[in-house]
Amino acid sequence: MPDTTYGPNGWTPDRLGDLTGQTYLITGANAGAGFQAARTLLNKGAKVVMLNRSVEKSQAAIAELKTEFGEETEVSFVHMNLASFASVRAASSEVLKTVPRIDVLICNAAIAQVPTQKFTEDGHESMLGTNHYGHFLLCGLLFDRIEGSQGRIVVVSSLGYNMGIKTIQFDDMNWDKNYHQNKTYSQSKLAQMMFAFELQDRMAAAGKTDVEVYVCHPGSSRTSLISTSGNLMTRILFGLMSLSPMVQSAERGSWPEVMCATEKGLEQRALYGPTGRMEFVGPVGRGTLHPQAYEKAVMVRLWDLTETETGFTWGL
Repeated sequence: MPDTTYGPNGWTPDRLGDLTGQTYLITGANAGAGFQAARTLLNKGAKVVMLNRSVEKSQAAIAELKTEFGEETEVSFVHMNLASFASVRAASSEVLKTVPRIDVLICNAAIAQVPTQKFTEDGHESMLGTNHYGHFLLCGLLFDRIEGSQGRIVVVSSLGYNMGIKTIQFDDMNWDKNYHQNKTYSQSKLAQMMFAFELQDRMAAAGKTDVEVYVCHPGSSRTSLISTSGNLMTRILFGLMSLSPMVQSAERGSWPEVMCATEKGLEQRALYGPTGRMEFVGPVGRGTLHPQAYEKAVMVRLWDLTETETGFTWGL
């Protein structure tokens, strides 16, 4: 049943007011939905700090945004590779030195459908290591600054969380025995959601109410995600699919994360995204959240394991 809270067209950026004085950090913001989210926020006067892996693409993205909005536009980037804990720590240190307030951290970056098993520099399966472990560490390192700003954390997941094995494969986190480009990716996106929901629970238990955490997904969007990490057949299939009405623009794919970054009155234990056909496309609102995303025993076990693997303990 489509969410009609925001009318028949769902949530759109027309609901945004003036964002002057607010600072948004976005991972993976030099292309795709992250770039479009940055555009929308900058258009309303916000300051955007991108956390990106590619220096060259970041410089090009900033040049494009300054051409569109003017040289005075407050957009910058900090180099960060989520697949490296050392890089995440260095980037976080740079942010804490140079960004006095963080109104919203949008965990947008991801790698997807990596065709053969690869590892991060810290020895973790690449999609879990990048999408989940890297963001977990980043959020932890920046949490006090976000809390001091009474800010938000927005986790961009995927409908893939409801595909694959629908739980965490604790006995083989690197998928040495059964690596599969889709199922392994699905687990990484489920892990991200579990992190967000467990963080909500831990903040509530600690009596912390100054940070809100939201989870969204872009639906089916034309972004560079598949083309940068999928194999040839996956890229061909997605290329054909992107011509169909079941795939929307990267701009529309960015709306759920902008909504979760700005809209008041949202539920935290929820999943926001397109609410039309199969929730791939259509008006943006509150979608379907399946219970495996917040299975408590699994969330707690994953949190404890993630603290061990990242070497970071949250003070919650």
